[in-house]
Amino acid sequence: MALPFSHNAFLDVFGAYNTVLWPMVIALWVVTAGLALRWILKGRTEGRVIFALLAVHWAWSGIAYHWFFLRRITPAGALFGALFVAQAALFIWLAATSRAQFTMNRRLRGILGGALVCYGLLYPLVGFGFGLRYPRMPLFAVPCPTTLITAGLLLTAASLPRWVNIVPILWAVLAISAAFVLGIWADLALVGAGALLAVDTLAPQVFGRRLAS
Repeated sequence: MALPFSHNAFLDVFGAYNTVLWPMVIALWVVTAGLALRWILKGRTEGRVIFALLAVHWAWSGIAYHWFFLRRITPAGALFGALFVAQAALFIWLAATSRAQFTMNRRLRGILGGALVCYGLLYPLVGFGFGLRYPRMPLFAVPCPTTLITAGLLLTAASLPRWVNIVPILWAVLAISAAFVLGIWADLALVGAGALLAVDTLAPQVFGRRLAS
């Protein structure tokens, strides 16, 4: 897949993004890690809190990253930004209307979901491990770790419409292709995240019964 920008231009976008917006990157990581720890220790978290957090992640990635930074090197940034903002709006709607809860346990759903969330939080370290250097690297509060954490959480939620998975699946497919072309190897985990969400959308019984909300 040919892209309209180079590997270096792509990393330059992250360099500019991290240099200007690093306080928000750190803040979102701390808040997300805190809620994830609470979710793991308590075994259950109210859906409204998680949906609100996911809405912030998707809106931030859509506006701050795609619109203000990625759009500098490709017009697709505007389209991606709109897609992410639409997903954020969906999460806002779910925060206001859904009574779903996110359950963390030792069942298959809990194990898979927890693994994806933990990987998403460790995503910056994975990038360092593959040789990327700050600030020219994806850290956090950008689309791929956002999608990984979202996929993990959605796998553990009860009483959700399956079409909530569509945009995260689409982004996983796009990002996997770009990962090979641009060499962002930390994004290869999106192969698993996208596949798990796709299976959960089409055949949710594969991962076992969801616990009632």
